[in-house]
Amino acid sequence: MVRKIEIFDTTLRDGEQSAGVNLNTIEKLEIAKQLERLGVDVIEAGFPAASPGDLDAVKQIANTIKNSSVTGLARSNKKDIDAAWEALKGSAEPRIHVFIATSPIHLEHKLKMSKDEVVERAVEAVKYAKQNFAKVQFSAEDACRTELDFLARVTEAVIDAGATVINIPDTVGYITPQEIKEIFQYLTQNVRNIDKAILSAHCHDDLGMATANSLAAIEGGAGQVEGTINGIGERAGNVALEEVAVALYTRNDFYKATTGLKLHEIKRTSNLISKLTGMIVPANKAVVGDNAFAHESGIHQDGVLKEKTTYEIITPELIGLSANKLVMGKHSGRHAFKSKAAELGFELSEDKLNDAFKMFKELADRKKEITDEDLFSLLADKQTQATDVKGYELTSVQVQYGTEHIPTATISAVLPDGTSVTEAGTGSGSVEAIYNTLESIVKGEVKLLDYKINSVGGGRDALAEVHVRVELNGMESSGRGTAQDVLESSALAYLNAVNRAVTLQARQSGVEKAHI
Repeated sequence: MVRKIEIFDTTLRDGEQSAGVNLNTIEKLEIAKQLERLGVDVIEAGFPAASPGDLDAVKQIANTIKNSSVTGLARSNKKDIDAAWEALKGSAEPRIHVFIATSPIHLEHKLKMSKDEVVERAVEAVKYAKQNFAKVQFSAEDACRTELDFLARVTEAVIDAGATVINIPDTVGYITPQEIKEIFQYLTQNVRNIDKAILSAHCHDDLGMATANSLAAIEGGAGQVEGTINGIGERAGNVALEEVAVALYTRNDFYKATTGLKLHEIKRTSNLISKLTGMIVPANKAVVGDNAFAHESGIHQDGVLKEKTTYEIITPELIGLSANKLVMGKHSGRHAFKSKAAELGFELSEDKLNDAFKMFKELADRKKEITDEDLFSLLADKQTQATDVKGYELTSVQVQYGTEHIPTATISAVLPDGTSVTEAGTGSGSVEAIYNTLESIVKGEVKLLDYKINSVGGGRDALAEVHVRVELNGMESSGRGTAQDVLESSALAYLNAVNRAVTLQARQSGVEKAHI
């Protein structure tokens, strides 16, 4: 009999805790809508108690998504649970995810609590959450380094209190496949009321075993797997959900389990999250990497040409890759453009659609071939563009460069207060000249922490996509810019990061991040 494995996506919570990643509410909402199209069962939209901004983002997602369950994280205290209810009460199926640590190292050094106190706190939190939430998930933080008898005791107690899902996190990515399988088997066999709850696995990839551990947990009895798209997350990241889903599909003969994911939406989801987070997918990444279906070896090429299954166990079409990438041209009309946008997963307002169509026409005049990748990048930028925040706006950039001359940049921009300014500056290279000039325009101390450039598609006229990470007055932020010219996209990315930092500083109110 084939088992259905629930998919719990934490890209918007655990994934956003990746170093250098900060998503605004519009971007989070766009990702949530794509996760809904992908068919994930549960979307963990954030940590509502972390800040008013996080609470608002979770609330907007909860009120928008209808075909996936939306949840939020909460520590085992009433304040966090109340914040989660405020954010989630308008969702189609309000559920909450509460946690407390259970391992000896956490009890001694972080919580400074006894085992009895931890059980009492966990039970109180679940009972309190159950007053409003029909579904309560409980996580034993650092479960995989917790004594099995105590883990079973906590599990039994919170199920009696009303928990319907019990999550067993490998919080630090320490466990091995055989060990995690045995943990799930132990709980299945030794928790009296285990039939009243679903066991869930949440694996981190610190030792490179997150996918193997998640699959082993399924063998041991897990009915839900938690992870992120592209495997993003703190440190080495979480399990990549697309790897688990495709592994279960491809090796259905072995695992006898499946998910409800629409596998043809995987590549689109991966691309969107990569673009909005600025975390480039490595070419050799399983399932979604650019080289996942590339065959360089002559022997491999010969075999694939004769029979694909000689070297391909996954077809590109399975994850939504299309061989035909030339889709639009300068003679394409607005109706065709709108249809293509919908096909690529974007539902733009009329104003944004008109702006995007204008940008498409301008691009088509300069670029001979318009590919799906070009349109996806253009539409993602327009769809996630904030319209309610006044920031720095680039008007023009001009760079003078010669091997025998000092690179000089002249930049015109509009300040947040509406004032137009023009400044010039030099640098050892063209990009440095641009950034030195922008630094003189921006109010505050800006440090460039990271700079990455990636081409959208191929060819000499490919779009350039630049991702940067900056620090403005002590606040780290990331930004992106896309243009045909590398220097223009570099300037756009810098100002995008600065504008995000200004917004973050205005909304900042701190609580510690949650480590599950």
